[in-house]
Amino acid sequence: MNSIALGRYTPYSTFTHRLDPRNKLFLVIALMVVIFFQFKVMSTTLLFSGIYLLLFLILMLVSRVSFLNLLRSLRGMWFLVIFVVAVYVFIPNSNYTGTSIAFRIADYPIYWQAFYQSGYIVLRLLLMLILMLILTSTTKPMDLTFGLEWYMSPLKIIRFPAHEIAMTISIALRFIPTLLDETERIMKAQSSRGVDFNHGGLFKRFKAIISLIIPLFVSAIERSEELANAMQVRGYNPRAKRTHFHVLRFRVSDLFAFLFTILFIGGIITLFVFDQISKDGINVFEIIFKINPGF
Repeated sequence: MNSIALGRYTPYSTFTHRLDPRNKLFLVIALMVVIFFQFKVMSTTLLFSGIYLLLFLILMLVSRVSFLNLLRSLRGMWFLVIFVVAVYVFIPNSNYTGTSIAFRIADYPIYWQAFYQSGYIVLRLLLMLILMLILTSTTKPMDLTFGLEWYMSPLKIIRFPAHEIAMTISIALRFIPTLLDETERIMKAQSSRGVDFNHGGLFKRFKAIISLIIPLFVSAIERSEELANAMQVRGYNPRAKRTHFHVLRFRVSDLFAFLFTILFIGGIITLFVFDQISKDGINVFEIIFKINPGF
């Protein structure tokens, strides 16, 4: 259960940690939108996806986000990766007709395009995972709450419960590592009682999972009741007008990060528009070859 690292804040004093959470939320969402831009030429799409991956890995280094946490999170995605590849490879698609055939299973053709498409989907999932890992590792849960509440504050005019929703999201993020630790503790306790989670038939494993899920639900409900009682004892009123001890400020570093990211996104959007206008799309490799004939 420690394979999931989302929601675990790591206290460092890096450039990314010091950024305004409102700025980080906006930039992460904007980058996620750009990730889903698909150019007409697959090689161009994969090239830009590789550029995103390189930049995000550099950002992980700057933010001191553990690559081990990323690998642990990826370990839990193996079933999803297999499912995506199977869907693209074995489900017929008219778009693959006329493309190169990788091999055949009996008389059924398997196209290279199917592997390209499935690899691109998996790469996008990886990019989104890295962005969310950076966001949750460099931003305190309460700062995320303040940032979300600030974005939803204009909706208070129509009596939208902005603070309540932001607080709910923050508590959910905060409880992710707590529930993971609780799951690990219950698994060890059940294993010491003779429950085997790794071996046995389907029915035996189902019984083992039940012995894990029921205590986990009971523990989660008890923790939620304790949290609700603690908030009531302290006089928490979500409808009351609130002030914040920690005031969010937009600094020079936030302006630099905002401008750099917006310029980068603007360049990608410009290329994407030209790609959609062009009849055959933009092939970056052909452009480089024409500019540098000796390449």
